[in-house]
Amino acid sequence: MKMISDMGMEVRSGGSAVGDANPCADCDVRSRAICAALDNSELAELASVNRDKSLESGECLFFEGDPNEAYYVVLDGSLKLYKLLADGRRQVTGFLFKGDFLGLTFADEHSVTAEALEGVKLCQMPRSTFEMLVGDSQPLGRKLLQVANRGIASAQEQMLLLGRKTAQERLASFLLWLSARAEDRGDSAIKLYVPMSRTDMGDYLGLTVETVSRTVTKLKTAGVIHLADKGIIEIRDIDRLEDIAAG
Repeated sequence: MKMISDMGMEVRSGGSAVGDANPCADCDVRSRAICAALDNSELAELASVNRDKSLESGECLFFEGDPNEAYYVVLDGSLKLYKLLADGRRQVTGFLFKGDFLGLTFADEHSVTAEALEGVKLCQMPRSTFEMLVGDSQPLGRKLLQVANRGIASAQEQMLLLGRKTAQERLASFLLWLSARAEDRGDSAIKLYVPMSRTDMGDYLGLTVETVSRTVTKLKTAGVIHLADKGIIEIRDIDRLEDIAAG
């Protein structure tokens, strides 16, 4: 686990080329990111203070307890969010993908650690500037409320997974969630790109890595999924997967 250095940061504003005047206007994740709620003048204001950040696999964007000084949009790649117990045990609380918003909290400190699962590119927005825009833009405020509501719904779903579902039901539910997220991004909802390790899956689902491996094998043997290339899980029988997830 490594902490990102200042060398991974690049100021987006101030480019000399015409196309660099407002990079936010041409951002390929804008349509599905929170920035979609901003008009052109607001985008220009945000672009003047935005910074790009790049992380390598295993680098941490921030740690639990760090000052909350910025918001982020994932431009490419994926991250995991987690909390550590005093004895070193870890609970993964979520995964973020291209277009996702990161940093929404009412506290002055981050409540989780954010670590790159692979090479990641992010757009960093200063907290003060972004919150000023939220105060001035009703559409942005509504978009932020949608993000908060999705976060609450995701937390409730994870509580259900951990509290009531069997190992097979948990994994099936997780694969269906990955499928839905992939479809939202315009990626294949059948051939799933799975950047997280089985240890990460287990720490999210409340299972040991051995249980995750056994459950994956069970679903594969039943013909529900197929393990294709490294990092790819193909859903072969989505109806059966949905039945398993539902219990």
